[in-house]
Amino acid sequence: MPDTRPTAILLVGPTAAGKTDLAIALHERLGVELISVDSAMVYRGMDIGSAKPSMEELARAPHRLIDIRDPAEPYSAAAFREDALREMREITAAGKVPLLVGGTMMYLKQLLHGVANLPGSTPELRAELQAEAEAHGLAALHEALARVDPVSAARIHPNDPQRLMRALEVYRLSGRPLSELWAEQQSETFPWRTLSIGLAPVERAVLHQRIARRFEAMLEDGLIEEVAALRARGDLSQDLPSMKSVGYRQVWEALDGDSNLEDLRHRGIVATRQLAKRQLTWMRSWEGLEWVDSLGDDPLGGVLKLVRDFGS
Repeated sequence: MPDTRPTAILLVGPTAAGKTDLAIALHERLGVELISVDSAMVYRGMDIGSAKPSMEELARAPHRLIDIRDPAEPYSAAAFREDALREMREITAAGKVPLLVGGTMMYLKQLLHGVANLPGSTPELRAELQAEAEAHGLAALHEALARVDPVSAARIHPNDPQRLMRALEVYRLSGRPLSELWAEQQSETFPWRTLSIGLAPVERAVLHQRIARRFEAMLEDGLIEEVAALRARGDLSQDLPSMKSVGYRQVWEALDGDSNLEDLRHRGIVATRQLAKRQLTWMRSWEGLEWVDSLGDDPLGGVLKLVRDFGS
């Protein structure tokens, strides 16, 4: 039987790969409607460090799910799934194609596969895990996870504190591995037929250069001042998901006196490289992902061909 589901396009890639420029070009060429998949861009006032599209770019190509939360309000993958499905239904009902663009891979995973029935987070256990990480290091947490949930440990990078602590938290609260709970999740057919496109430069060294240039540009554009203004509000802390975002965490620590400007530059670039590495690891395991070289001769042409072939 032919697949009669409406079409949706997923444009994913590591940070600094050029996703925003390409998404805007696709909006202007094809009329697709854009939905942001970015865990920092959802927050108002976090513009420079999240590489949020400019006002001019948003005027040319509006992005849904940008600036929908105050940084004091935590936002989750489950909330993203609910919001994204609502926006996708609205776009499809208007006869348009939704294009989801971003690099927060956990958001897309939960969008496509649903949210497992997991225990909620508790401040007490999260504080306990944070203390363990500070006392023994993330490697010790990863080893602890490998003993009780080797499947999740194989999927989670040892330098990913948020996912490490969440997997251990789930095990300690439920007595069952996170991977086991996910496996029990009932698979449902996603309401859209999806074309998944991965945008990344073929050469890793080139991506590292782009990351370094972009973080330096963020500092020049006022990232330190942006974080200082957020700190000055008095209702934000490093424990909030918004302030754990790459770039924001490093600047916050620098403002605490933990590093000078040169050290901040180094730490910010390294943290962003680590983020890109985790994103690429997700992408390599993404079934059916169509790769496009973001620095090739004609990445837009390559993506347009993929869209044409998918629709034929």
